[in-house]
Amino acid sequence: MKEIKVASILEVYDTVHELPEDVNKLMQMAHEARKRAYAPYSSFFVGAALLLENKEIITGSNQENASYPSGLCAERTAIYYAGAKFPKTRILKMAISAGSKNKVSQKPIPPCGACRQAIAEYEIKQKFPIEIYFMGETGKVAKSASLENLLPFLFDNSVL
Repeated sequence: MKEIKVASILEVYDTVHELPEDVNKLMQMAHEARKRAYAPYSSFFVGAALLLENKEIITGSNQENASYPSGLCAERTAIYYAGAKFPKTRILKMAISAGSKNKVSQKPIPPCGACRQAIAEYEIKQKFPIEIYFMGETGKVAKSASLENLLPFLFDNSVL
C-alpha cells in the first residue's frame, strides 16, 4: 500500500481591490450577473464572468427550476454559452461571485463538483489552464491557477 497526498494551492486576496485590474472588472461583472440569477428555491445566487482570448466577456447566472435537476449553475451557463458562441476561442479567466439571500457570504465559495467537471472539459479541450477566481458576496477572493488544481483526479476522455 502506498499513500498519496493531494493538495491544492490557492492564492488568497483579502479584498477585490487587491486583484489585478482586469480580474477586478471581471469580478464586478460576476457580481452583476449574480443579481440576474433565478433562485426562488435555494435563495442562493451565483454569477460568473469569463474572459476569453478574443477579449470578449461572457457572463452567466444560476437558473433554477421546480424540477431541481433541470436547473443550471452560473459557471456552466457561462462556459456553455462561450463554447457555443466562440467554439475555437480559449477561456483565460473565470470569476465567480456567490451569496445566499439568508446570510452574507464572506468566504470564498468555489464551483460545485458538476461545474468543476464541466470547466475541466474546456480546460482539457483548449490545452490551456483557466484561472479561476471565486468569492462570496464580500471578503476574501481565492485564485486557482487552473481547474485541475481544484479537481486533481480529472475524469476525462482518456478513460473512455
